Amino acid sequence: MNIFRRPLLTSIGIAVAILSGSIAAQGLDQLKDITRGSGLGGAASSLGSLSSITSGSTGNAAGIIDYCVKNNYLSGGSASSVKDQLMEKTTGAGDQPAESNPDYISGARGIVTGSSGQSVDLSMAGLKGKAVKKACEKILDQAKSML
Repeated sequence: MNIFRRPLLTSIGIAVAILSGSIAAQGLDQLKDITRGSGLGGAASSLGSLSSITSGSTGNAAGIIDYCVKNNYLSGGSASSVKDQLMEKTTGAGDQPAESNPDYISGARGIVTGSSGQSVDLSMAGLKGKAVKKACEKILDQAKSML
């Protein structure tokens, strides 16, 4: 009976490896648009693909702004002020502070999560600084409309 299990397990392992490789490739293809181009023009024109991945919540937007300020993609009191105002609208779980909100936590790690569940990790090494800066500016503009 062990003779039949080993080939079956091997086949399942190969299928899982192929499927996970396919999923990873889809994620990388999504990011190719962001990282394509050598200058600001290429990065900025490819940010159109991020328009469908705008922040889906006040907590995530606040976290992204926090991430962008800490990593010098956004500066000035204006960004911090917007973040603070969003934090007032964001609630944590139970009696927890807004900083414990899962959307805020993922945003503070650089993960933009859209309302449809799509996400882009701005902290990925392959993303160019100018593209991330444009994404941060886009989220900041969106956040202002949430106030």
